[in-house]
Amino acid sequence: MRFSSFTYLVGQGLHNLRANRLMTFASMGVLTVCMLLIGAAYLLGVNIDYMVEYIGNQNETVVYMDDATEDQIAAADAAIRSTPHVVGVTYMSPEDVLATYGDMLKDYTNLQQVFQDDNPFTPNYRVTVDDPDNIEAVSAQLMQIDGVASVKAPLAMADTFTSLQQVINYACYGIVAVLAIVSIVVINNTIKITVFNRRKEIGIMKLVGATNGFIRFPFFVEGVTSGLISAALASGIVCGAYYALCRWYAENPSNLSQMFGGQLVPLENVWYYIVGGFVLLGFVLCGLGTATSIRKHLDV
Repeated sequence: MRFSSFTYLVGQGLHNLRANRLMTFASMGVLTVCMLLIGAAYLLGVNIDYMVEYIGNQNETVVYMDDATEDQIAAADAAIRSTPHVVGVTYMSPEDVLATYGDMLKDYTNLQQVFQDDNPFTPNYRVTVDDPDNIEAVSAQLMQIDGVASVKAPLAMADTFTSLQQVINYACYGIVAVLAIVSIVVINNTIKITVFNRRKEIGIMKLVGATNGFIRFPFFVEGVTSGLISAALASGIVCGAYYALCRWYAENPSNLSQMFGGQLVPLENVWYYIVGGFVLLGFVLCGLGTATSIRKHLDV
């Protein structure tokens, strides 16, 4: 195709947007609404996934030590920190343990005074694992370290969080898939109505000798342009609203929000997925959908 023909056909496609503005606005409005719903479902799934993962990662594995010498504790410390999948280690001396429980029970008794001369607690390590799925394997490795008396790991809770995370992932991404299918059906029907209203125009172009590609291309440009405009509108609304929600969530902390990490997934971590997905959706649905919907009207 020559450049002059290309620019002419692009100009015709843009002209058709203005000439058929009512149907253009209708298809853009439907697509924008569908994109907003898909974006909201995606962000909900991402944040629930993050919150479940955050709660699951707060579970600490406690490694209780035998009565050991300083050298043995130092060797165990190095072994614990070098264990695969361990991302955090906090050492608690007998005095630290006594102080911790003393603060918890200060309204009932003075433990530090009671055990001033005979501290019954042994040193321990509070170990954080990178993923709840790895807690069981890490616990088994920790038990093999010399000087470790026992390991208390929240295995049942880890299994619960892992299962919950999987269920939420499937549910939210299933909603996105359903909304995407609904969008495809609705937009294709809208496009077919648009093309049907202009079937006479297509027939006249065919009768005067225009090729199928020559006829299709302005419709393709028209569809791509309306799809990209819809993607830009939806991206701006979703990203703007989500940014405002993130600020409000951070500026209005509550006990519930703190339990879930105190923040939402930052916009900079997800905006490119939203914009890229909307652009792809707009291009495929409107551009290719418009070009293929006129196929049966080309047989004149």
